[in-house]
Amino acid sequence: MLQRLKTLAASLRHAFSRGASRGLEAASTAAPGAGRSLRRALPPLLALTAVTAAGYAVVMHPPVQAVPHGQAAVRTNQFSGGTSEFRDGSFIRIPGLHEVRLFPLRDQSFRPEALAKATGPAPLQSVEGLSLGLDMTVRWTVDPTRLAELSRKLPDDIEGDVINPAVQAVVYKQIAKHTVREIFSSQRAEIAASLEAELRARLAQDGIQLKGVQIGSVDLPPDYRQGMDRLLADSLASERMRYTLEISEKRVKETEFQAAADKVRRETAAEAAGREQIIAAQAQEEAMKHVLPFKQKQIEQRALEAQAENAARVKQAEGAAEARRIEVAAEAAARQKLADAEAYRVAQVGKANAGQMATEGELLTKHPLLVQKAMADKLSDKVQVIIAPPGSGGFIGSALLAGVSPAPKAAPADGNADAQKE
Repeated sequence: MLQRLKTLAASLRHAFSRGASRGLEAASTAAPGAGRSLRRALPPLLALTAVTAAGYAVVMHPPVQAVPHGQAAVRTNQFSGGTSEFRDGSFIRIPGLHEVRLFPLRDQSFRPEALAKATGPAPLQSVEGLSLGLDMTVRWTVDPTRLAELSRKLPDDIEGDVINPAVQAVVYKQIAKHTVREIFSSQRAEIAASLEAELRARLAQDGIQLKGVQIGSVDLPPDYRQGMDRLLADSLASERMRYTLEISEKRVKETEFQAAADKVRRETAAEAAGREQIIAAQAQEEAMKHVLPFKQKQIEQRALEAQAENAARVKQAEGAAEARRIEVAAEAAARQKLADAEAYRVAQVGKANAGQMATEGELLTKHPLLVQKAMADKLSDKVQVIIAPPGSGGFIGSALLAGVSPAPKAAPADGNADAQKE
């Protein structure tokens, strides 16, 4: 829309310039007709000029204004003096009719730089007359219930015209009542509390709510700062020594309490041990009343067991002896039978050998060459050939038999002789 209005204004300016040039050219030729034409065209031109001016004003100064986040807007009517508050959204602001002021709803921080350094433009003075600086932070906000009143009462620069003079008036007066040591170390919290209380009451009259006052570092001249540091070091050393002595005393008391507690603990433990021994002795005495009969019964039972074991061993020995006698008798009977069987076997073998020898003797008597055959059979695996002297007519093994020759026999009959030769 802004671009369209700009285009419209440019077109109007161009039309006006072109009409003016044409009017100047025609003025010399038709002055009376130009006057009448100008009178007829003047009302529309004036209306168009007014509309253009209004559009330009609306574009350059829009009547709708938005409320920033964290702020509140107070609109004041310049003619009636009425006010309206807006916390969020947008509202209509007509230039020349409405005046708008914005107030912060969130906490604001103010740090007076002029009071921060001992060598600054407006240093503080202690009760000794020493210049010092104080780093302060003042947190404040506007009372949200009095915005309509504060829009007419408060100046535009709240921190410079309201808060800074109040801080200086309160801080100079409070710091001048204390020494440097109190400000630097010992009473810093008390000074901050008194500053906050007095400053809160002073700012509340102007509609400012004080949220808190924080005191940071204290700036001192270098020489005095060194002396203060040494003094603080000595003070800390003395404090440390005092705390050390207190700790030592507490440790001594603690040792005494521990010794007393150990004594009580040992006495209690001894009493408990004595009671335990008494109870154990009583329990043992009660137990012995039952244990002694039980032991007596165990002794009797062991004696009976020993007698039973002795009788069992005697019975076992008698049984073993009887079994041994039976075994010996059985073994003797078995050996006797074996001996009888062996004697019978020897007798039978002797009888068989005697009968066999008698049979063999008779056979050798009838056939003496069987001796040579038997000898040849015995020597067949060792001697392959036996040579006998021809015509000896004797026993071929006579040399082996130490020259023993058999007795000559009677000449057999012819038939038997041929058979013997064969």
